[in-house]
Amino acid sequence: MNAKVEGKTTAIVAYLTIVGALIAMSMNSEPRHAFARFHTRQAFGLHLFFLGFAIFLSQWFNVYAWYGLYICYIVLWGYGFIGAISEKTNSVPVLGPYFQKWFTFIP
Repeated sequence: MNAKVEGKTTAIVAYLTIVGALIAMSMNSEPRHAFARFHTRQAFGLHLFFLGFAIFLSQWFNVYAWYGLYICYIVLWGYGFIGAISEKTNSVPVLGPYFQKWFTFIP
């Protein structure tokens, strides 16, 4: 019998745009769940990564760089989202451990 992981709904909401990540931060303020905190940090980092590079690419236009950004974002987002749904705490490849270190302010 599978027990429901505490904070799973919050973890899933975090992956639904940057606004979802901000909502997930407030949802996890009380009570705090480690699973939700982990995925909120991952999702918040992915959204900031995408937005940061999108702003950079808006000044330096190269269509192939845009393709690369979208492919990278979609693959990493899917990896994290599937992890949240399947109740696993696997960091997204390459960037995930950094997101956990950088975003310690997320409750």
